[in-house]
Amino acid sequence: MTDAPLKLRTLIVDDEPLAVERLEILCASCPELEVIGHAGDGLQALTMADELAPDLVLLDIEMPKMDGIAAARALRSIKPSPAIVLVTAFDNFAVEAFDLDIVDYLLKPVAPARLQRAVARAVAARDHPVDDDVAAQGDYASEFWVSHRSELIRVAAIDIDRIEAERDYMRLHTGGRSYLLHQTISTLEQRLNPAHFQRIHRSHIVRRSLVSGLRHEGGGVWHALLENDLSLRIGRKYLADVKKLAGK
Repeated sequence: MTDAPLKLRTLIVDDEPLAVERLEILCASCPELEVIGHAGDGLQALTMADELAPDLVLLDIEMPKMDGIAAARALRSIKPSPAIVLVTAFDNFAVEAFDLDIVDYLLKPVAPARLQRAVARAVAARDHPVDDDVAAQGDYASEFWVSHRSELIRVAAIDIDRIEAERDYMRLHTGGRSYLLHQTISTLEQRLNPAHFQRIHRSHIVRRSLVSGLRHEGGGVWHALLENDLSLRIGRKYLADVKKLAGK
């Protein structure tokens, strides 16, 4: 007879009593969770986290005294630090969440299925922790949070084929799907590992491994040929760097 897996000791942080009550009800339906308390602001959350050592914190963002973003950063100093799921009524904090190493980002009202997916990720993070020394080796983003229909979803950098600028947004192409991210292409370029991604135009970044060839069109015009039969023009500013892909 095997032992039952340990439940995630969960702290709920929200300044709205009705929101706390709803999350408690949702958590009660998740056999992986054990709610050990709730806090009404970020400062109280830090005190309780230090005392109770939760495995998971369901953390609202807009709160008095200390908001959820600041609290999430502070929770990272606790060792071992709990898994964090941000819970908010707004999607405009997704960019700030990039650097927080959170497990998930849920939009209110939280659907039971979305909470269950977040819990599954928290369990996976507990069972397969990333070594701190390995995590510290890279300063590049491994994932992005993007709005999709009525929720925010995680897009892994490794799944991105190319990025296309659309005014104030970036369209992330992943296989046969695409997602819009509100961020400038210059900022996004800095967050992507240059060993895997190449800026080829003021409006395009591509995965280096997908570039199958370069074609000269005459008049100094070059195109990058991608494996999915797509041809993208190379900006003159980026041509020398792109040619390095071919050892030129």
